[in-house]
Amino acid sequence: MEEMLGGNRITYMGHATFRITTPGGEQILIDPFLTDNPQTPEDLKEVQELDTMLITHGHFDHFADAIPVAQQTGATVLSNFEIMSYLQGKGIENAAPIQKGGTAQIGGIKVTATNAFHSSSIAEDDGTIVYAGEPMGYVIEFESGFKLYHAGDTAVFGDMRLIGELYNPDLALLPIGDRLVMGPFEAAHAARLLGVGHVVPIHYSPDVLPLFTGTPEEFQKQLSSIAPDATMHVMNPGDDLAS
Repeated sequence: MEEMLGGNRITYMGHATFRITTPGGEQILIDPFLTDNPQTPEDLKEVQELDTMLITHGHFDHFADAIPVAQQTGATVLSNFEIMSYLQGKGIENAAPIQKGGTAQIGGIKVTATNAFHSSSIAEDDGTIVYAGEPMGYVIEFESGFKLYHAGDTAVFGDMRLIGELYNPDLALLPIGDRLVMGPFEAAHAARLLGVGHVVPIHYSPDVLPLFTGTPEEFQKQLSSIAPDATMHVMNPGDDLAS
């Protein structure tokens, strides 16, 4: 695992939010849900420095801190066209677009947007719901060659096999909460289709959304029979994967 990570540090902020620090010191944040995230440790809720922010879709538990963090850090914010347009309308000048199947070089990382099966909208303070384009996942390739797949919020889908064939991710971050995303059974099939060697379960804590029933224990049980070559790494908020 340590050699595979290539010097990158992956910090779990809780739910589906991750911060990654590259060997060169670049800071990447995926799905900024920090301030009101009951899982995020207090000392990680403030983002001091950031180079790149990736947004999978517009729901609050992936997007809530996007605007304040972008304003405070000046980070490049990568998202679909609709979210980019929304952010630009809020004064975020560094919002940039990417669409499914496209790849962008952002600093030292190469980001490819993949499909995800879910929905996407942004809730304004007055309750207005704004259409936020289609949800996405991301494959991120680092300078060392290490590849990370953040599936976003999704169901399992057959073209995960194609993602595995095209991009060969080393580590997949897969939602397992069920009801609103795929559950452990479906996530184990996602690992099988991807052919990935390492998986981290995400997006399952009932502290965030009480509808969730999927657990890492059930995910491990399903992996053992469906994708036995995949090693699960359970991360608690604040934990690092690092080399």
